[in-house]
Amino acid sequence: MDHKRVIVLCGHYGSGKTNIALHIAKQIKSSGCDVAIADLDIVNPYFRTKDSAEELKKAGITLICSDYAGTNVDIPALPGEIYSLTEDRSRYAVLDIGGDERGALALGRLAPEIVKENNYEMLAVVNMCRPLTRDAASAVSVLREIEYACKIPFTGIINNTNLGRDTTPDIVTDSEKYVSEISKIMQIPVVMTTVCENVFDELKNKIPNLEKIDLQKKIFEEGE
Repeated sequence: MDHKRVIVLCGHYGSGKTNIALHIAKQIKSSGCDVAIADLDIVNPYFRTKDSAEELKKAGITLICSDYAGTNVDIPALPGEIYSLTEDRSRYAVLDIGGDERGALALGRLAPEIVKENNYEMLAVVNMCRPLTRDAASAVSVLREIEYACKIPFTGIINNTNLGRDTTPDIVTDSEKYVSEISKIMQIPVVMTTVCENVFDELKNKIPNLEKIDLQKKIFEEGE
């Protein structure tokens, strides 16, 4: 899919924002464009973009994150480089935001300039398999809290319903009604459904705008 210059990914804990952020950043870079990816998740540092730092460096993708990310002294601090995401309009910016309204407050620092430029996507990543967002109403409640905290309305939805390596095609197809309800309530489109390689081939002719993504190496190593 074509992207605006700034792509913001928000959603509840475990929705899969980081994997999708990495996927989009690599897509943009492969098209020949300069891109930076920013890890602004100051609430839940477990699966972080920094876990893929070496991979990003080899791909020529700039990574912006806290110096403490992924260490034993992880603290809720943001680097000053985050302001380059709005100041340097010559490159794309992919923003991985925290998992609830508290995490979205970090985005609030950049929101005025993002809205002013008006060249952004604010994408809601949803996963029906997560315990606190199993129904559309619960998911919408979380997304509305995020919108309120960061002061930017969502423009689209990414359906990332999965159970990691245990995902089956039926799990993904069963989530279509769920995502459709979220789309209807929030009046924004479903722009993408993301799946891993093990189910992609079976679903590629059944679900529109299907994208194959890779799980972070850390998730495979730890069996998540």
